[in-house]
Amino acid sequence: MIPREVIERIHATAKIEEVVSDYVTLRKRGANLIGLCPFHNEKTGSFTVSPSKGIYKCFGCGVSGNAIGFIMEIEQCSYIEAVKQLGKKYHIDVPEREMTAEEQQRQDNRESMFVVNEFANKWFQEQLWETQEGQAIGLTYFRGRGLRDDIIRKYQLGYSPEKGNPLAKALQVKGFKEEFISNNVDTRIGVGVVGKSEDGRLYDRFRDRVIFPIFTVSGKPVAFAGRILKKNDKVGKYVNSPDSLIYSKTNELYGLFQAKQAISRADMCYLVEGQMDVISMHQSGIENVVASGGTALTKPQIRLIQRFTSNITVLYDGDAAGIHAALRGIDMFLEEGFNVKVVLLPDGEDPDSYAQNHDSTEFIRYIEEHQTDFIRFKSALLGKEAGDDPQKRAALIKDITSSIAIIPDLITRQVYIKDSAERLHMSEKVLTIEVMNLRRKKAEERAKSKEKETSLDDAQNAQETPAATETPTSVKTPTTPVTPKSPLEQNYYNLMQLIVKYGERPIEIEDGVYTIGEVIIYTLENDDIKAPLPVFQQMIDEFKRHFKDEGFKAETFFKFHPDPQLSALAIDMIAEKYQLSSLYSHQNISENVTRKVQDNTDMHLGELVTQLLFEIKLTVINMQAEQLEADIKEAQAANDIERQLSLLSFQPKLLEQRNEICKRLGNRIINL
Repeated sequence: MIPREVIERIHATAKIEEVVSDYVTLRKRGANLIGLCPFHNEKTGSFTVSPSKGIYKCFGCGVSGNAIGFIMEIEQCSYIEAVKQLGKKYHIDVPEREMTAEEQQRQDNRESMFVVNEFANKWFQEQLWETQEGQAIGLTYFRGRGLRDDIIRKYQLGYSPEKGNPLAKALQVKGFKEEFISNNVDTRIGVGVVGKSEDGRLYDRFRDRVIFPIFTVSGKPVAFAGRILKKNDKVGKYVNSPDSLIYSKTNELYGLFQAKQAISRADMCYLVEGQMDVISMHQSGIENVVASGGTALTKPQIRLIQRFTSNITVLYDGDAAGIHAALRGIDMFLEEGFNVKVVLLPDGEDPDSYAQNHDSTEFIRYIEEHQTDFIRFKSALLGKEAGDDPQKRAALIKDITSSIAIIPDLITRQVYIKDSAERLHMSEKVLTIEVMNLRRKKAEERAKSKEKETSLDDAQNAQETPAATETPTSVKTPTTPVTPKSPLEQNYYNLMQLIVKYGERPIEIEDGVYTIGEVIIYTLENDDIKAPLPVFQQMIDEFKRHFKDEGFKAETFFKFHPDPQLSALAIDMIAEKYQLSSLYSHQNISENVTRKVQDNTDMHLGELVTQLLFEIKLTVINMQAEQLEADIKEAQAANDIERQLSLLSFQPKLLEQRNEICKRLGNRIINL
């Protein structure tokens, strides 16, 4: 295992706001920071980061955690991988520890692939800047495209030589295994910077091309795009890294790493098609720009942008291909709740060429003067094609209403319906009905799809053996929030919340001084009140094992616990204000104790512990009384007089116990 002092140092050093800000745009709100949750689709920010507590929590989907947990969730990596990533970020050495074979293999594969990409990225740059061929061909090309040297270095552009296979040889000399430098489609292991011929020879995949590295949001080189400089009809203009264990072209956006801060500052993103479009616009002074990389836009790409802004302006070439590409992307943005603008550049221009010939002021002025919302864009474009043809006009109206129907916000839909009715000379009522029908149909399709998925999952779960459903320790298990579903679970939750917040605090009871955690756990075990959820029992077990450790503080121990579920539960308890169970929240004593506990004194905490322990005892007695009543009715129905009398003999004792607890709590006594 990684030494505890190393984990503690990382938790003490890693600032949660810095870690999260690498992926999510955060804005100040009081003592906390808030942004759009990266783990579920939302339009209004409910993802809250508390710098003072070192935690995050989404009040929309319920996910919560600390800095390590965030990296595990966002990068879908193991605890060890997350610790190492933070160690690297904050220059903290994380020693190796013994892992399972599967865990070691997974980590080695991912790390090896990133190391290969880092080596190749550096090598491509060296070829560009430090070799005669690279300077004469690659650097001359970039400079000929109008790029300054500082921009070339900022985007880490490179060059791959024409002859031989020098990269493949350099990688082999360095000792990299073939499985990581090439690519296996089946296993997705290997980054594919080299290819393999039918006769088994390795060759440079990107030879005779200038190189555009593609980075993750956090700045790791995850893939490459290579552009050929010589005209060759036998090969494509671009060669791209294949999909792999660490890379999927549908999940990345070119230039996002360099643009994310500018997007956040401007609260707006420009979307273009190619790498040179991004770089040229950036050089002209428009830095909040990313590219889809010439592929069809995907929802994961859109949600990457949504981490930083919900305002998008799509820039495309003014030709037919550019126009239809714009149309394809608009609906996807609308469905995710974006405010979408479209700009078509003059015929013969693309963002690259326009940026080369205009400074940022002129470019932005053109955008502001020519950008339009999607209704006007579609109306003008499709209306021109439809002309006076009734069938084409009907198709136009259906096309526009289908776009309006996917907008999640009601008010925005109504505004567009009204605007469209005026532009299309249609009845607003007719358009409203059509939009409602489309939304109802879509909802029915989703419901059927969900029902089908549930049925398939149930069938699959019924067939799976326990061994087949085990989760490898190297793969992070999703942390779903714990929601108490019964009075007993709520009572237990309240007591566990006290252990997390104040478990190490000493309080005085009749026979001595004990910690709050000890008092709660001893009472529960003495009264045989078992934990209704496994995670509660895990919390008790962990407290018992570690509360005597030097410097133990329950809140710190649990919120930074390596088990994601336990950590998430603790952070939920820390993030929420204390709430008494619904059974007695109307009583004055509960209100008084709730008020007093804010004083944070041992005496008032002692009062709270006592009350909550009585409440859980009363809940158990009520459960026993309900079961006793059911058993008595069953005996009556069976005409079992002897069993009925035996059961009735237990009622006075339960009533006495309940009356005593109710007196302690200050409640009215209710007969069983």
